[in-house]
Amino acid sequence: MRINNYHKAVSLEDAYEVLKKNGQNSIIAGGAWMRLSSKEIETAIDLSNLGLDQIVLADNSIKIGAMATLRDVESSDLVQALGDGILCQAIHKIMGVSIRNLATIGGSVIGKFGFSDIMTPLLVLETTLEFYKKGKISLEDFLESKDREPDILLHIYLKKQDTSGYFYKMTKNSLDFAVVNVAISKTNNQFKIAVGARPSIAHLAQNAMNYLNGEKVINDEVISKAVEIAMQEFKFGTNSRSSEEYRSQIAAVYINRGLNEVNKR
Repeated sequence: MRINNYHKAVSLEDAYEVLKKNGQNSIIAGGAWMRLSSKEIETAIDLSNLGLDQIVLADNSIKIGAMATLRDVESSDLVQALGDGILCQAIHKIMGVSIRNLATIGGSVIGKFGFSDIMTPLLVLETTLEFYKKGKISLEDFLESKDREPDILLHIYLKKQDTSGYFYKMTKNSLDFAVVNVAISKTNNQFKIAVGARPSIAHLAQNAMNYLNGEKVINDEVISKAVEIAMQEFKFGTNSRSSEEYRSQIAAVYINRGLNEVNKR
């Protein structure tokens, strides 16, 4: 990666004006994952002086500034209390504290990284993103969107509700990216299932969720059927970390375990 110029924004409008001037200009958050890119950045735009690093309650949501580091989020009492702390669990498994003190939640979300460990718990929690120009959109809509218009992610909102959660990351060692990761939630007896690092971006098992949420009694037979439906929805691939077959088998095992765990709570 090559950066030709650096601009420390004095306001959101200043940052936006610089961003839209050139298609090669880019927001730089923590910069932890940008180093994986080989692209050339004409002007890197720094948002660190704009107060976007706070984690607070806002009405019925936890409002997380896009510039909050992963360590900030991991250490937040507000976030730890949501969904049995599954987002904090996922972040805790990302490399070392030095990286988590650098990488930001906004940078981790906006990159739509296939290896992301935080996208799965964010998908099974009720997550809304707030952009400078587009306003608020759901995380699911953002992941599906092909919109390439320049914009700035400001905040991530997590709906504050009574949720049971489960997260599991399969990895070769504690400093490596995931072979596969799984997140499950249950809110008001409604289940959500997400699998990431397939090795593509995390995705919800919508058909399996619809099946589970339409059943009056959730037992072993229903859970087994839901796992079967989920595995028909997900597409797995092979890369240097794992084969398609192994990813598929691991995901099925931990979807089953996760559903059983949250169903008992």
